[in-house]
Amino acid sequence: MASIYKDIPIDAPADHVWDALRDFGALHTRLAPGFVTDTQLNGDVRTVTFANGTVAHETLVDCDDKRQRLVYAITSERLKQHSASAQVFAEGDGRCRMVWIADVLPHEVAPYMDAQMDLVSKGRRPSCLRERTPKHRGRRSFEARFARTSG
Repeated sequence: MASIYKDIPIDAPADHVWDALRDFGALHTRLAPGFVTDTQLNGDVRTVTFANGTVAHETLVDCDDKRQRLVYAITSERLKQHSASAQVFAEGDGRCRMVWIADVLPHEVAPYMDAQMDLVSKGRRPSCLRERTPKHRGRRSFEARFARTSG
């Protein structure tokens, strides 16, 4: 299995970045606007539409508020396996870093996934700070699921 590892420095407080990351239904407005054009949330599955027309179905596996870590898996005909985690670490002085790891099969898709993750990470800084608005679909159902399990 190929592993892709990104350690992304961000000029924003960890709590702000975590709030955007854990907002599972608002990927297209808070973390990757432009790269992701739409996100539809149905229970624990978000359907993500990318700017290039690709659509992915991402299942929420875990959301750990204490560790500021989110885990999701992608189901696809192209992929035998895809699981990913993103975790936010405070660095002090209003800065943080996000470690994003994806494990994929088959190995042949790893270079493409690596390049796509690079594109997302290059556009992360200003959008992480976007405030929640009523337009962020799915926030309520996402928070309701994890209100009893997060710690």
